[in-house]
Amino acid sequence: MNCVKPLGQRPMSRDFDRQVAEVRIRAAVLNRFTAIAIPVTVAAG
Repeated sequence: MNCVKPLGQRPMSRDFDRQVAEVRIRAAVLNRFTAIAIPVTVAAG
């Protein structure tokens, strides 16, 4: 939940369908940030 807060406290849209789309976009952005931050480990040797 702490990671979602920088993306905004609550949806900006008033229409429910747009709120759903906004939350999906936020989840996609958060997943992308997480994917970028995961280190790639390679076995040495």
